[in-house]
This record gives sequence, C-alpha cells and structure tokens, in this order.
Amino acid sequence: MKSIELAERIGAICVGGDVELSQVAGFASATPHSLVFVEHPRYLEPALASAAGAVIVSDNVPADAGAAQSKVLLRCPNPRLAFALAAAELRRAAPAGGSIDPSSVIDSTASVDLTASVDALCVVGAGARIGARSHLGPGCIVGHSVVIGSDCDLVARVVVHSGTTLGDRVTVKPGAVLGGDGFGFVPDPATGRYHKFPQIGRLEIGNDVEIGANTAIDRGALDATVIADGVKLDNLVQVGHNVHIGRNVVVASQTGISGSSVLEDGVIVGGQVGIADHVRIEQGAILGAQCGIPSKKVLRGPGVVFWGTPARPIGEYLRELATLARLTKKKK
Repeated sequence: MKSIELAERIGAICVGGDVELSQVAGFASATPHSLVFVEHPRYLEPALASAAGAVIVSDNVPADAGAAQSKVLLRCPNPRLAFALAAAELRRAAPAGGSIDPSSVIDSTASVDLTASVDALCVVGAGARIGARSHLGPGCIVGHSVVIGSDCDLVARVVVHSGTTLGDRVTVKPGAVLGGDGFGFVPDPATGRYHKFPQIGRLEIGNDVEIGANTAIDRGALDATVIADGVKLDNLVQVGHNVHIGRNVVVASQTGISGSSVLEDGVIVGGQVGIADHVRIEQGAILGAQCGIPSKKVLRGPGVVFWGTPARPIGEYLRELATLARLTKKKK
C-alpha cells in the first residue's frame, strides 16, 4: 500500500513523498518497504537511520525532520496506536491466495471461500462455512455447521465445536477450544452421583476478537455464551457456559469466569482472577490480579480498581492491610 493511502486510513499525515509499504518492522529488520514507529524523541535518530521506507512519528516532530535522509514521515497524535492500525491495514491489503492442503479433510457440504486457506491435517465438518481470506492453520478442527467470518486466523490446532459462530477478523491462538461442553452437573441426593446437565447451547463470538493459546470458551447450556466485538482474551483463560462478555473487555492470563456471569463493556481483568457464577461486573470496572469475586456479587464503578478476596475497592483493601500490619506490630 502506498504511504499516502495508508496515512489516510490510520488518521495520519504523510509528508516527504509516497512510498510503497508491505510490512511493519523494528529498526534492525526494516527494509525499504517497511514501516517503523517512534514513540519517544530519543528513538527518532535511529529510526531515520534505519532502512525503513517510512516512519510514524508524533505530530510534535517537525514535518521536515526526515528531509536529510529522504525519509517519509507519517505524523499523528499517537504513534503506537497508528502503528497497530497500520499493521492491520497492511495485513488486510496483502494478496489473498486461497489454498487447501491435500491432507485436510473437508466435508462435501462445507463451504470454503476461494480466498481462504486450509493448512495440513485440518478437518472441516458438514455444513461449516469458512469466510473470505480466513486461515485454518495446521491441525485445526471445525465442527459441523460452524460459521467462520472473513479475515479470521485460527493459528494452529484450534478446535471449534458445532454451534459456534465467529465474526470477522477473529484471531485464535494455538490450542484454544471454542464451544465445548460447559461444566454443568446435577447431583442425585439418593446416590451421591452427579449427572450431566444438557449442554446444547451456542457460542457467539463477535468481530475483532483475539483469543489466546489454550484458552477454553464453553457453549451455553441451553442458550448462548456471548463474546462481543473487540474482546481480547489472554492465554489460559477459562470462560464458562452462559457467560456474556461485553465489548472491548480485556482479560489477562489464567483468569477463570464461571457460568452465567456478565462482564459489561470496557471491563479490564488482571491475571489469575477468579470470578464465581452469576457475578455481574459493571461497565468500566477494573479487577486487579488474583482478586476473587464470590457468587452473585455485583461490582460497579467505571474506572474503580478492585482488589483482594473478596474483591473490594483498592483503597479499602489497602486500609485493611495497613490496619492488619499495625495490629501485628502491637502484638510483637
């Protein structure tokens, strides 16, 4: 993509020429078709000295800063954000050549777009649909009637069970399991045995979602588990059945979200957080690492940081720790 067109797409101003760009890179690995970025003034000189064809810089940098090295500049308010947007634009602009590896097994009733790619040892079930420019990496298993939208990337060994729908531009890292049975059992008081409750619902994943390696998202028991647009799940996250995760929620590694809990839009969840069943985390709340939320609890407060077990506002939690420390000193 030409740098002027790319600048328009990411909200930047292109100065110093119009070069063709095909990738983003770091300074050391840059080529004349690479784009790099500068977030701090001390990195401007190394960026201009690199082989990169263009540099994203802050709009505080003078427009003629790259003139001596004949370097094209893309000036914008937030270089890091612009670099991320540019990477996505260049990825989408890359030529899409569909291919199906002969070792894959694709049911005759499945629909694979001509521009999609299916790598070695994949299995695609009956009635499944794979959208334009999507990619199934080695060893992926896609169940019957699964729908995968456009520009999705299932990196490798991803399992997508029947009843699952993925929107557009969804990335799923290796080893993730989507739409498996939830952990639901009914005890029989007479025998002490547990009997499996039907897990026949759906999993609905929106657009621009990223799902980390070895993360598991269960289908709904009778209805749907929902992952809304823009959600980012780290590696090793567990999402139980009937959970609803709102738009642009971020969840860090080793967090467990139990069944029927709701995380509203914009929630941020730290690592190793434990969320029990039927919890509601209201819009914009922040859960600190390793905090625990008991069943049916409601946490509210946009921008409020919660910490500890049971989770409470961090100011309250720190006061409790300080009080405990004073009591311990008095005892000694």
